Amino acid sequence: MLFLVAALMLLGVVLGTVAHAPLALSAAVAAGIAVWLGIFALRERHGRRRQTSAN
Repeated sequence: MLFLVAALMLLGVVLGTVAHAPLALSAAVAAGIAVWLGIFALRERHGRRRQTSAN
């Protein structure tokens, strides 16, 4: 329960920060996170294929 409360408080702080940041900055950070997640997904997919073919 404490974890949930802490997570919601952290979410509130992050959303509050984004609300006060300029739209261009928020969009740039969002694009950076999207690229990072895309690269991570590709590396995970490629890594699993390599492990599967090696067995």
